[in-house]
Amino acid sequence: MSRITDPERRFQLLVDSVTEYAIYMLDAEGRVASWNTGAARIKGYSADEIIGQSFSRFFSLEDRRSGMPERLMAEARDHGKAVSEGWRIRKDGSRFWSQAALHAIRDEAGELIGFAKVTRDLTEQREAQQALMESERRFRLLVEGVIDYAMYMLDPEGMITNWNRGAERIKGYLAGDVVGRHFSMFHTPEDRRAGLPARSLHTALKEGRFESEGWRLRKDGSRFWASVVIDAIYDEDGRHIGFAKITRDISERKAAQEALAESEQQFRLLVGGVVDYALYMLDPNGIVSNWNAGAEHIKGYTSDEIVGQHFSRFYTETDRAAGVPFRALSTAAETGRYESEGWRVRKDGTLFWASAVIDAIRDESGRLIGFAKITRDITEKRNAQLELRRAHDQLAQAQKMEALGQLTGGVAHDFNNLLMVVSGQAQLLRKKLQDDPRALRALDAIEASARRGEDLTRHLLAFSRRQRLQPTAVSLSDRAGALKELISAGLPSRLSICVDLPPSLWPVKVDPGELELALLNLAVNARDAMPAGGALTLVAENTTLEAGKHEDIQGDFVAISVSDTGVGIPPDILPKIFDPFFTTKDVDKGTGLGLSQVYGFAKQSGGTVTVSSELGHGTTITLYLPRSQAAPAEGGQGEQEEPATAVGAQILVVEDNPEVAEVAAALLEQLGHRCRVVGNTAAALAALHEGEAPDLVFTDVVMAGEMDGLALARRLRDEHPDLPVLLATGYSQTTQGLGDEFPILHKPYKLDELSRAVSATLAQPSRGNLVRFDSARSARRKRDGQRPT
Repeated sequence: MSRITDPERRFQLLVDSVTEYAIYMLDAEGRVASWNTGAARIKGYSADEIIGQSFSRFFSLEDRRSGMPERLMAEARDHGKAVSEGWRIRKDGSRFWSQAALHAIRDEAGELIGFAKVTRDLTEQREAQQALMESERRFRLLVEGVIDYAMYMLDPEGMITNWNRGAERIKGYLAGDVVGRHFSMFHTPEDRRAGLPARSLHTALKEGRFESEGWRLRKDGSRFWASVVIDAIYDEDGRHIGFAKITRDISERKAAQEALAESEQQFRLLVGGVVDYALYMLDPNGIVSNWNAGAEHIKGYTSDEIVGQHFSRFYTETDRAAGVPFRALSTAAETGRYESEGWRVRKDGTLFWASAVIDAIRDESGRLIGFAKITRDITEKRNAQLELRRAHDQLAQAQKMEALGQLTGGVAHDFNNLLMVVSGQAQLLRKKLQDDPRALRALDAIEASARRGEDLTRHLLAFSRRQRLQPTAVSLSDRAGALKELISAGLPSRLSICVDLPPSLWPVKVDPGELELALLNLAVNARDAMPAGGALTLVAENTTLEAGKHEDIQGDFVAISVSDTGVGIPPDILPKIFDPFFTTKDVDKGTGLGLSQVYGFAKQSGGTVTVSSELGHGTTITLYLPRSQAAPAEGGQGEQEEPATAVGAQILVVEDNPEVAEVAAALLEQLGHRCRVVGNTAAALAALHEGEAPDLVFTDVVMAGEMDGLALARRLRDEHPDLPVLLATGYSQTTQGLGDEFPILHKPYKLDELSRAVSATLAQPSRGNLVRFDSARSARRKRDGQRPT
């Protein structure tokens, strides 16, 4: 082989490192001229044994008699290559199933000087995939007579314009039966209803190609699983003239399709010219010695531009300065292989994310003579993975919030009922034990614990955004003094406090009580971050957020920032600070729900919250609250008149929890009212027509049965419009959008709260007229024929 040069020798060594393929050369007469390690492994001959022998010895006797070796050489000589598949013979006489390609090699003058032969042993795959034998037989028939594929054309509207023998055999129709008809006739009724035929043509026209698998119909109505490819066809002027459609019956291959997908993809890449991979060699110093079409496609350099240059030019300046190229070659030389992913640089200076493999190449004596390098552009894959990861993270967060919200709702209702019993019984006992100081101290502890439980539930509801807010327009600058006083009350004198809420601030739409609680929680956290003293600053400014900059909110907001000069938050802790029950404090120093309330309040108010912190330099937490278009209420309006305390009312208590019902009735009786208790809404409706008519219905919201407390209240409003109804709830999502439809008393409630709620409800207007409790009761009893008491 006098024509072979030194770079070609190196390339031969690259080929020799591929052990899964027999790659060798033939001279013009078909005699073996070179032999790689893969050929020796697959066919059993050493290079000394086979070089100079005719390649026909690898064929079976019947193939040699039929002249197959000569035909393949003739085909490769005339057409540039010949592809074949069939049984071949090893040195020991055993057969293996071969997939081979024979390429003609010509010199610069176009004279044939030999052939390149690539053979792969597919025996194991063939034996392990007996289910594919029929499909492979059909494939050979397709090559010989194209009868295993339905191949036909469609016009731009999807009408069939021609029909081949494979289509006739697979689908059962003659050409005269189908030409001129729409190809949707082969789809199942459900696919036609779903618009699949039109969608497949649209995809092929938009993207150039449509591929799918699914059920198709034969003439006799039977179904088969089809592999379908539709390609858009354009004329020389680029005008769309129709579609080429190829259908194959792969019913028997359906079960094995997933196992074959990867190998088929690799085969297509090989046949297509390996343009998706940069394959090239380096000398021991990292100098590029050859260059393939894939490398040119990916990196932008032609062979003339890059051969002789150092491969480090593909790395970023940062990687070169850090010695990444040198370490890659050192690792490959020491271990035989180096794999990595990272940014690489194209000729035009653009970056792409690359998957790179470097294999050390050694000669027969083990001496390092260079490296084989394979690079693939996986930028789109990486972006998709990052996007998928972000989507998974967002979904996980949303699912966590939803799960916590549902859990909180159920727990809040039951927990508040328990607190109602504890708190209510304590209030009842207080009057009986008012002369026993020791008992009163015990009751104080019980009530304090109940209040802590109530606060705990309130914080959980705030975090999960299920707290019932009463937003109104609030002027922060008007409340500056009160907010400073609120914050200062819980802070030690070692801290300096600055509150800057300028008059130019927009009003915000928030629940004032929850706003104060959020700011108080932030102040307490700032206090704990400054054990040795420091400065706490509360400032606010108007800001407009653009879409996409702060999660999913945009528009006008007021940014309220609470800053401290404390110890700061470690970076690994920062993402967790808003999680419920997460705290770095001692067990008895906090619940871990303060910042959770801040987070939930901001989100439920239509805003968001951000945090920035640096160890040793303090923390800033910023609330973004939406601007209110309504003007805030004037500070001088004064408080509403407290309704007169009502006593002696007949109250119907509707509560399905016996312990809570007992406490509610006892508290009402302590207030001077008379009670009748029923355990469900059906009993409540019946009680309206039995005995003394009630002056007020006091009902729980959450109750079992066909009708809950809210439905009962609405029915009473329709049937007894002058009968007041007061709702009680530990938590119910059904009251979220209730507004001012009915008064609501939240469990656990105190005796004075119950008194005010009952008095206010009895004094509320009815159908536009203000009716006082005593006159309404007299009128109702007169109507019902009862004697006033």
